[in-house]
Amino acid sequence: MKNDVIVGLGSNIDPDANIPKALARIKARFLEIETSEFVKTEPIGFKDQAHFHNGAVRFKTDLSAEALKSWLLNLEDALGRIRTQNKNGPRTIDLDILVWNGKIVDKDVAHRDFLQKAIAALQTEEMEQRSD
Repeated sequence: MKNDVIVGLGSNIDPDANIPKALARIKARFLEIETSEFVKTEPIGFKDQAHFHNGAVRFKTDLSAEALKSWLLNLEDALGRIRTQNKNGPRTIDLDILVWNGKIVDKDVAHRDFLQKAIAALQTEEMEQRSD
């Protein structure tokens, strides 16, 4: 069975280069890719940094949630993500599983309007495709 996943993507270190790199790797690995619009957002928690570019991607995978999370962490590392004690600090790329088989699994979604909008856009797209 294929799992239906929505992953959030964000960057505030060279996002015009890093987001397309992340999307290219995701598209090379997974099937049935849909991408939301990307929006510029103010940093949360730690304000003294550049604005983020945030969006989401939806795809199907045979991986378990744990295996996908590991794959995403490896992709972050490959794209130069440096993890610091500042959880809200600048990053080349941030990849988080937001929705797993229709269920929101990331607690930040409740507090991040831009994530809610990206998820809604990807779920609306599916509903429109089904009605065709």
